[in-house]
Amino acid sequence: MAAMRIPARYVHGAALLATGLLAGAFGYGAANVVPTFRAVPLDVRLTFHTAMMEVNEPIMQSAMALAILTSFGLAAVSRGLPRRLALGAGVFTVASLLVTVLGNVPLHAHIRKWAATSAPADHAGILERWELFHTIRTLTGLAAFALIISIAVVARPTPAPAAQ
Repeated sequence: MAAMRIPARYVHGAALLATGLLAGAFGYGAANVVPTFRAVPLDVRLTFHTAMMEVNEPIMQSAMALAILTSFGLAAVSRGLPRRLALGAGVFTVASLLVTVLGNVPLHAHIRKWAATSAPADHAGILERWELFHTIRTLTGLAAFALIISIAVVARPTPAPAAQ
């Protein structure tokens, strides 16, 4: 009995969608949310930031997981340059996840505490660090999306040979 193979173009479409959603979500945050955070009083920022992260964390974790799975999935069903580009996209999406988990998430814990109490004297530096981590994950998400796009534009996915 032959194993069912998903055509590479379907996996490519899923990777385009997943990495595009991830890059778009991070990009929206960088272009709109971060400047808004800077424009409002600190207490408003802390309240909004805390509320937004409650909703945002599971959605972004799911988006990152889908981008990782579809990028590496595309690498698994492709060969040659498309495989290498998809692997690169997978690495960039893993980097986005690591920056989020090791950088942004621990800072969210501090921000949650500040919203309930008060911000420490060095809060501006900590908020700048959160923004730096967000910029890094935005760029890695965008790089992953660009690599997946480049497969469509430059090197159409070629299916890996079927196992005999």
